[in-house]
Amino acid sequence: MKQLRVALLGGGSWGTTVASLTARNCPTTLWARDTQTVDDINHHHRNEKYLAGVTLHESLRASISLQEVVENADVIVMGVPSHSFRGVLEDAKPFIRPWVPIVSLTKGLEQSTHLRMTEVIAAMLPGHPAGVLTGPNLAMEILKGQAAAGVIAMVDETIAHSLQNVFRSGLFRVYINHDVIGCELGGALKNVIAIAAGMGDGAGAGDNTRSAVITRGLAELTRLGVAMGGHPATFSGLAGMGDLIATCISPLSRNRYVGIQLGKGRSLEDIISEMSMVAEGVKTTKVVIELAHKHGVEMPIAQEVYKVLYEGSTVQEAFRGLLGSKSGKEADPG
Repeated sequence: MKQLRVALLGGGSWGTTVASLTARNCPTTLWARDTQTVDDINHHHRNEKYLAGVTLHESLRASISLQEVVENADVIVMGVPSHSFRGVLEDAKPFIRPWVPIVSLTKGLEQSTHLRMTEVIAAMLPGHPAGVLTGPNLAMEILKGQAAAGVIAMVDETIAHSLQNVFRSGLFRVYINHDVIGCELGGALKNVIAIAAGMGDGAGAGDNTRSAVITRGLAELTRLGVAMGGHPATFSGLAGMGDLIATCISPLSRNRYVGIQLGKGRSLEDIISEMSMVAEGVKTTKVVIELAHKHGVEMPIAQEVYKVLYEGSTVQEAFRGLLGSKSGKEADPG
């Protein structure tokens, strides 16, 4: 285990958290563009920009040089947002050794192509095993030592078992799943539902509304996920229901925060301008609606979120739209 060298690309909250976890098991180096973040990690074992007040593992190192971080790595972990994923991977590509596994932490979809991040990896670096680490994983709670669980999903189970030992640490348990499609889609699609849940919270809708949004939201993301090739059982597990619940109810959730502020009547532009971290659900909503149309899947909650984000609809109009939509049998696919 000590011989595996991990390269973590991305200095945000979740990327830094995972790097701190893997540093307990393997030599780990984090790449970040921000020299202040790199210096903070190397000299103070902190990332005050994104994880204020929390101490990182003392063996974690950081660098602004992609080549230095990547060229000797045995595992590459991508902790950058979906909109910069391809660009960072392209820059790192010349320095990645053959057959090195690449694991995505990104819970989003590429806007221009509708591709999942593992599909981007496969297109750019064919032959490299690609997987995803996902689940109900709020960075600050994990760094504070609170119990949590995640899922490593890869087609090759042997590699997945090896990576399981790289990521699990202390009270952070890691399970294995072969359904890469379902696990990856669960992580991306739940962010859209979290915005809806936050909208209700911001508008003072109450716990009954939140419960209904989460439950029916799970039905929506499951329908689309299965239509795109995911396994139904995946969406009732950590990568689906687990991640959805955490993101919809936690005050640490960025996507829920966006929804709350929308529910209070603020504009999307103002909300995004004040945030230092990316809320993937904002951009993912566009892709989700396009995919739903492509696969013939009804997603009324996602549709109303889209109208609020991009068509000038109000939160009140969105909930009136949901109340006016047809209610079928709960167990029906529609």
